[in-house]
Formats: sequence, C-alpha cells, structure tokens
Amino acid sequence: MINQYTRGNNRLSRLFFRICHGIYWRMTRIPPLKQIKRYFGLKRSDRLYGETIPAWYRSEAGKPVDDQKVLFIENRSVSLSDNFRLIYEDVKQAGYTVHVHYLHEFDPGTDSMKPLEAYAKDAATAKYIFLNDAALATSSFPLRKETKVIQLWHGCGAFKKWGASTANKKFGASQKEREKHFLNYYKNLSLVTVSSPDVAWAYIEAMGLEDQKEIVRPTGVSRTDVYFDPEFIQKNTEKVHTVFPASIGKKILLFAPTFRGRVAGASTPDFQTFDLRRLKKEFGDEYVVVIKNHPYVGPVATPKIPADLDGTFAMDLTHTCTIETLLCAADLCITDYSSLVFEYSLLDRPVLFYAYDLDDYNDWRGFYYNYSELAPGPVCKTMDELTDAIRQSETAFDREKLAAFRKKFMSACDGHSTERIEQLVFGRSLRCKPEES
Repeated sequence: MINQYTRGNNRLSRLFFRICHGIYWRMTRIPPLKQIKRYFGLKRSDRLYGETIPAWYRSEAGKPVDDQKVLFIENRSVSLSDNFRLIYEDVKQAGYTVHVHYLHEFDPGTDSMKPLEAYAKDAATAKYIFLNDAALATSSFPLRKETKVIQLWHGCGAFKKWGASTANKKFGASQKEREKHFLNYYKNLSLVTVSSPDVAWAYIEAMGLEDQKEIVRPTGVSRTDVYFDPEFIQKNTEKVHTVFPASIGKKILLFAPTFRGRVAGASTPDFQTFDLRRLKKEFGDEYVVVIKNHPYVGPVATPKIPADLDGTFAMDLTHTCTIETLLCAADLCITDYSSLVFEYSLLDRPVLFYAYDLDDYNDWRGFYYNYSELAPGPVCKTMDELTDAIRQSETAFDREKLAAFRKKFMSACDGHSTERIEQLVFGRSLRCKPEES
C-alpha cells in the first residue's frame, strides 16, 4: 500500500504562490520590515512546532504503532528524490505500508499546514520514518520509543558548513536564537548515515549530537550505490543525449554551482560571471555545457541562457534530469562549494572549482576544512583561470589527489550502502529474501 500526502502539484498554483512570495520577499528586504518579519516568523514557528504539531501527534498516539508502516519525508521536493529511491523500492517490494509526505515547511510560498497535520498524525503510529533534510516537524514530536527515525542526509562528505556549525556565521541563526526559539532541526534521530568515518565529527557538530555520537554511522550513502552500476551510468548518459541532442559526439561539461544567500532568497551565478559566450568561443568545437542549479534557486533567480546558445551549446537541465543522471554523463564537472563533488569523485573524472567569490562565501558560511587544500582539482577565481584549467583538464588531471580525497570522504561508499542501512534499520537487507523458518 502506498499513499502520498502533498499540498498538490498544480503548476499554476505553485507559480502563483512563488510570484506572490517574491514580491513579499522584496518588500521585507527593507531593514525595519525585515526585523519585524523575522520576529513574528519566529513567534509563529514557536507556536506551530512547540504546541500545534505536538498536539496533532498526541491526538493519534493512543493507537498502536504499526510495525509495517514506513514514512518517507520530502521537505523540499515535489516528488520522491533519489536520496530515498533505492530504500523506497526495497521497502515497497518487501510489502511494507509506505506513505510519502511532501511537507515544504521551509517554503513560505506554499500552504504547508494541511500536509504537516497529516504527517504528524500519520507519524504517531509509524514504526519507521526516513528523512533526507532538516526536519523541524519531526523534531517537535513527543516521539514514541517504538519509532525509529533515520536521517539519510542528502549530501556526502563535509564541505560547506551547515546546521549548528553556522551559529557564528552570517548564514545561520545565532546561538542566542537557537536557545530561545524552536530551531532544533535534528532531534529524535535514531540513525544518521554518513559517507566516511572521517566526516562523522562534522555531522555530530552540525546536528548538535554531541550526546548521541553513536547514532552517526559510516554506512555509506544509499544514493551513491548507483555509481557502481555500469548499466545505470550508460543509461543515464544516453538520457542526457536524448534530451540534449547537441551533446551527441561532444564532451559534456557540467556546471553545477551551489546557491548563494539564504534559502528563502537563494541566488546562483549568472552567465556573465560564468561566461557562456566565452566558453562557446574557446571550446564550442569540443564541448557542450549542461547547467544544474541548486534546488533552492527559484525561477525568478534563475539566469536565462542566451537564446542563440540555448539548445545548441548550452542547456539548463535543472528540472529535466536528476543530479545523478548529469554526473553520470559529465566528462568534466565544474562546481564551487557543492557537496556533489564527493559523489562525482566516485566516477574518477576531472573536476574544477570556480570559486570567484571564495572570500565572501567563507565569511558568509565557512568550511569544515581548508577549501584550497580540500579541493581535489584546480581552484579558479577568474574566467581566465577557468578556461586555462578546462584546456588542461585531461593532461593535468591528478588522479592520485582525487583518490586520496575519495578515500578520506567516501570510503564507506562501495555500492553496498543501501544493504548496510537496511540491516541496521530492519535487521536484514531487504534486497535479500528472508530466510525460511
């Protein structure tokens, strides 16, 4: 049995809400209005997560826990993400009752109350809850001891800071705000899966799990299992050729930057900063460019590819292909501060870092390691440096440095992460038939 709970997928409705939110967001950039907005927003959040959601949960908590009920919680996406796909398919095939909830509790342009109520009441009798992102609602539950909450974090490794690690940075809430308001996104967790033993400390710090270090386990990350499947890689490379015919016979350069600013107003580099026309002039005979923006970047903040380059030299496949598909197809990846570099390292291909705003980004958010020492490829701050690095990407590719990077940050990812996670959660791998009694 599979149920899905969402606020609705009507495209026009979502667009209308985003436009209205965009207008509202711009008005509240005025400093006094911004402070007023934040004050009342925190008050509303305290009531919702401190009183309302716990009450919804308790209203159903008198019923027995259903040992066969499994919930998957999407807080950003309108469809099931690849963070869950392998475990979701195994759980469904094993005969569990599967419910998927699309909450969008961090998207102020949507009506999230009904999905939150449905989730809180459903969670009260669930045996297993799978997360892949920050989750205020789940953290607000007076969780029953029979329920397991598994955090399959959507990224690998440890690159830019997040969670409690940003308390003293511009990006994050201050420590004072965290103590005063309901801003604990990582409470009630039973298991946190990470890509390597070497990065466990960063997740403990970011999630505030100093008193529960033992729940952070280097099982590997489920979504990375696909990179060890040659058939999956070939199939997804062909998919990119299908949706972007100009890529056939050319090398694919993937540009996949992370977002800038806060989540609600996320932005991304424009095509003057990442100069598509220059790339076309210098590499148009050899490469095509595929763009993959961060999911937080909305339509208003998404730069438009020049019309004469769109579909012939460059194409934005943000909403057409998953990041897994694009990583499989990419011959060369250019990113900046995105954790996708950890996954891409599994494919043993060249990667470049376009860090034109490195100093500003470090002040804004910060890193867990020294950025320049961490990066397993050339760090470029100008288009001149970037074009030179592209030109030398094959001859100067340092495989030993990439291998050392992969060993440090991805050592638990070997194609069997999903099996290990299922063994910890369910007591057996759901990919194998249970032994007959």
